[in-house]
Amino acid sequence: MQRKKVIFIADSLDNAHKFQQVLSGLDVDVAAGSSAQIKRLLSQNPGRDLVVYEARGDALGSLAQVEAMLVEEGSTPMLLIVNEQQLGDLRLPVQVKSDFVVHGASQAECAARIRQLLWPGNEASSGDYIVIDNMSLNLATYQVKVADEPLDLTYLEYALLAFLVTHPGRTYSRDALLRRVWGFDYYGGSRTVDVHVRRVRAKLGPELAQRLETVRGVGYLWNS
Repeated sequence: MQRKKVIFIADSLDNAHKFQQVLSGLDVDVAAGSSAQIKRLLSQNPGRDLVVYEARGDALGSLAQVEAMLVEEGSTPMLLIVNEQQLGDLRLPVQVKSDFVVHGASQAECAARIRQLLWPGNEASSGDYIVIDNMSLNLATYQVKVADEPLDLTYLEYALLAFLVTHPGRTYSRDALLRRVWGFDYYGGSRTVDVHVRRVRAKLGPELAQRLETVRGVGYLWNS
């Protein structure tokens, strides 16, 4: 899945630190800066998918200007970070898709609202995350990380790994994997599964690769 691009604009270190952790767990590239840099950030990142904007102090007063800039350059969705005392005066933008979180919201809530804006209808729930040793799979965003480092997998490599990991302890023949992963209309040889398994193992590293077992004469299984 194509990575998303997020612009993060904040003047406070606490939100900068929290959202750095939140965004590092998502399949996104981030351009960050202060409110004084917003015009430059927008002009340098025309293909952005989301703007996270900290509206503290008198920033709500400039919200209409920020909305106008986003509309002018493609109606980018926006997530606002506001203080609780600002809620009485908060008027969300109407020309761009938007949402807000209150300053001090948990990382889990911030991540959920970001996912809703970036991947509407495909928000990840707790069941979309699988953690095995130092590997994590996000089934909603097709992202795999090992030791917090993203794994560079092709779609079919990811699909093969995700299928086996979500069906642990069960052996699948090469033909069964072709049907489940490649689809019924795939006419290539079953040995393509072996090639993809070797590539996945190489990318997982030696410890995790041991979990992707070969069952001689049958196929492959993921040992949980």
